[in-house]
Amino acid sequence: MVRSGRVPHRSSDFVMNRSILIIDDDAEVRALLGNFFEQGGWVVFRAAGAADAASLYDRERPDLVLLDLHFPGVRGLDFLSELRAGDVGATVIVLTGHADVATAVEAMRLGAENFLTKPVELRHLEAAADRAWEKVELRRRYRYFSERQTPASGIEALGRSPIMRDIARQIGMLAARDATVLITGETGTGKGWVAQLLHRLSARAAAPFVEINGAGLSATFLDSKLFGHEKGAFTDARQRKLGLLEVAHTGTAFLDEVGDVAPGLQPKLLRALETKRFRRLGGTREIEVDARLVTATNRDLESAVRKGHFREDLYYRLAVFPLRLPPVRERSREDVADLALGILADLRRRDSQAAARISSAALERVTRYAWPGNIREMRNVLERAALFAAGQEEIQPAHLPREITALQPGRRDPAPTGMTLDEVERHHILGVVAQLGGNKSRAARALGISRATLYEKLARMRAQENEPAPRGPATD
Repeated sequence: MVRSGRVPHRSSDFVMNRSILIIDDDAEVRALLGNFFEQGGWVVFRAAGAADAASLYDRERPDLVLLDLHFPGVRGLDFLSELRAGDVGATVIVLTGHADVATAVEAMRLGAENFLTKPVELRHLEAAADRAWEKVELRRRYRYFSERQTPASGIEALGRSPIMRDIARQIGMLAARDATVLITGETGTGKGWVAQLLHRLSARAAAPFVEINGAGLSATFLDSKLFGHEKGAFTDARQRKLGLLEVAHTGTAFLDEVGDVAPGLQPKLLRALETKRFRRLGGTREIEVDARLVTATNRDLESAVRKGHFREDLYYRLAVFPLRLPPVRERSREDVADLALGILADLRRRDSQAAARISSAALERVTRYAWPGNIREMRNVLERAALFAAGQEEIQPAHLPREITALQPGRRDPAPTGMTLDEVERHHILGVVAQLGGNKSRAARALGISRATLYEKLARMRAQENEPAPRGPATD
């Protein structure tokens, strides 16, 4: 028998639904253990024999199996072997009243997670089940991450201009809170990196950060990705699969391009946000998770709401804390220079043959380009330039695309017309110095001249400003 005694105190901490299949031919044991685990927040399935147990396990795929080795119709160790078969076998705790050393050794050899004998203290059984479930979670998350693409490296620095410092302040504030955040901005502005930054700076940093891009996905496929699916939910659903929100339990889930979520799926997403509960696609059981949701979009959601393409209540629920990232063309040249240097440092870490530096002349052109594709375009361009400059000390303007080296109309900081050559030079030099916050060394590098030359030019400009205006010819 199981020693019931006093049910141990249960923590009130938020715990994701866990499931267990209890296989025992004793109805009293099934009832006692089932009630105990249900009080602990587990979803419990019960089976008296091998046939029912096999059917239940195949249909429900519980996290854990509690197996009595002695029941009619089949040898317990043979059934344990069947449960452990396959690529991802069941996680089994053996609980039996007829134990000997040889049986215990054989059960562990066949892959049992633990071997307990009746009578058993419930607190010991609870501890064994908790440890086994933690291992299940670790294996599950490892499989999930191993299937994903390598996440963005996140090397883009925020920058030091007033705009970017204000965004940094907002990120720090939002990271300390646990509310939903909507990040907006053009494609390639670093929304994914900011979502990761919010996670890393939050109290959830030690838990998973998982992401999915909703662009171009059908309602069914996105439903499966977000909420998971049960076996048989659709044609290719050969087994149960966890969704983004379950994997992100206690961590952060990042849904990019939330503006592309199909109208039919929006009510389910809204309910999950409000209640932290949902059902897997094809499932009937409610799943409860504790995951922070961060979303992003390059669409104008307010306009989509007005046109009836996006639910108004979902928009306001997502945009509790909106955060807009400016495109690169709206950032200061100093911020753009920092972005470029950070990208190059990351490329160098990944490829020791890549050029370690960029020349002042090349960097000046990079900071003047409008970058319509934003940070993503900049990274692609600099990666190609670093490849072309492999084996050389610096990236030169010749390694950059023609559209960047040729200062065409529409580029950043065009020189005003109607000026003399000296006036154009003065306008450009003073503009670069101002953009770089008065830092003469950085300005000289950006201009492609020595610091001494820059000081000489600035001194000459000041002298010219102090010269008295020339007298014009006398008039009658």
